Amino acid sequence: MKKSLFLTGFILFLFSQSMFAQLKVGYIDSDYIIKQLPDAQDIQKQLDQFILEWKEELITLEKEYEKALKDFEERQLIMSEEKIKLTQKELETQQAEILKFRDQKFGVQGELFKKQEELMKPIQNRLFTAVKEIAEEDDYDFIFDRSGDMMFVYAKEKYDLTNKVLDKIK
Repeated sequence: MKKSLFLTGFILFLFSQSMFAQLKVGYIDSDYIIKQLPDAQDIQKQLDQFILEWKEELITLEKEYEKALKDFEERQLIMSEEKIKLTQKELETQQAEILKFRDQKFGVQGELFKKQEELMKPIQNRLFTAVKEIAEEDDYDFIFDRSGDMMFVYAKEKYDLTNKVLDKIK
């Protein structure tokens, strides 16, 4: 039993090796490529400037909040119950504004993400066009990007099984 299992595994291994030996696969490091482009370096400087401005604004908001909180803590004992509640509400609003600002600028769907996407799109398009041209010229079947998540940058259409799988599930 063990021998037949081993033999089956070995045959499958040989079969897969011969099957993959005919595929032409390559990879790129898009992060490295982009860092080498002067356009991308200029864009990064623009983004760094936005980040610097927004961080300064955030620091100002946080200092104002800390000052208001310190002032409240120092005066709380001499404040009326109504004034305490009002000031606490103002502090909560101020804190919420800080969180909202941080999310609007640096969050997943924030301005930084949108600016980066907007400014980098032309460079990414040039990169993908160059990869596609190289893949077609040199007859690559697949090209991966090893930056970040391993992903396909190029794949021949003949390997796309999407519609076949869709038909099978229907």
